[in-house]
Amino acid sequence: MDFLGLVLVGVLVGLSTVLFGFGGGFVTVPIITLVQADLGSDTARVAAATSALVMLVNAVVSTISTKRETLAHLKGERWLFILLAAGGAFGAFCAKFAPETLLKWGFVIYIAVTAIDLLARPGFFRRGGAKVRDEHLSDGGRGIVALFGFPIGGLASFLGVGGSVMSVPMMRRSGATMTVATTLANPLTLVIMLPAVLVTITTHAATEVPGMVGSVDLRSALALLIGAIPLIVLLRRRVPKIPEIIHAWGYVILLITAGAVVAVS
Repeated sequence: MDFLGLVLVGVLVGLSTVLFGFGGGFVTVPIITLVQADLGSDTARVAAATSALVMLVNAVVSTISTKRETLAHLKGERWLFILLAAGGAFGAFCAKFAPETLLKWGFVIYIAVTAIDLLARPGFFRRGGAKVRDEHLSDGGRGIVALFGFPIGGLASFLGVGGSVMSVPMMRRSGATMTVATTLANPLTLVIMLPAVLVTITTHAATEVPGMVGSVDLRSALALLIGAIPLIVLLRRRVPKIPEIIHAWGYVILLITAGAVVAVS
C-alpha cells in the first residue's frame, strides 16, 4: 500500500477514534499487519508498536479537542490513571519478548472473546442494562474501578489495541452513554500509550527496514496520522449524533472486522 493509500486509511482511523474511542488501534493493527507482512516474525510486534504511536497522537489530539465538561467525568481518577500507565509500560515491555504468534492470535482471541461477551451479556446495547435504575445517573455512569487500570493498560499495550475495548464496555455497563464512553476512552488511551510508546521506540525489530524507529513503522504511522488528525479535530467539536443502538452495533461490527482481517493476514 502506497503513502497516499495509507493517508486515506488514516481517515478511517480518525473516524474510529472519534466515534468509537479506539484511537485507531483496531484499524492500524490490521493495516500494518498487511503492509509489513514481509517482516515475518516481526510483523505483529511492529503492528502493535506502530499502533501504539498512532493511538497516542490521536488520543492527544482528541483529548485536547474534547469539551471540558465531558472530561470532567474523569475528575478524581488519579489511581486509575496511575495503574493504567503502569499497565501500559508493563504490557509493552512484555511484548518485547513475546513470540509473533502470541501477539497475532492474542489480538484475534481478545477481540473474539470481547465480541462474544458484548453480544451475550446484557448492559452494552442498552445503557447500563438492568443495573441502571437511577434516573439522575450522569452520562458518564459510575466510572471504572481503579483496580482494573493495570490489566486494561497491560492488555492494551501488549496487543496494541488501545484501552477502549475494555474501558468502553465497562463504562457502558456502569451507565455511561455510548458518546461519553467512547469519548473518555481517548484520554484513558493517552495515559496507557505514553509509557508504551517510550518502550517500543527503544525496542528494535530483528529485520532492519527504512523508516523504522525501534519497532515503529514511522512512515506508515505518519501517513495514517496525516489522514486522521484533521478529521478528529473537525468531528470532536461536532460529535455526530448517532442513536445509541446503532452506535453500539457499529462498535461491535468494527471489532469483529478488525479481528477477522488480522486472522486471515
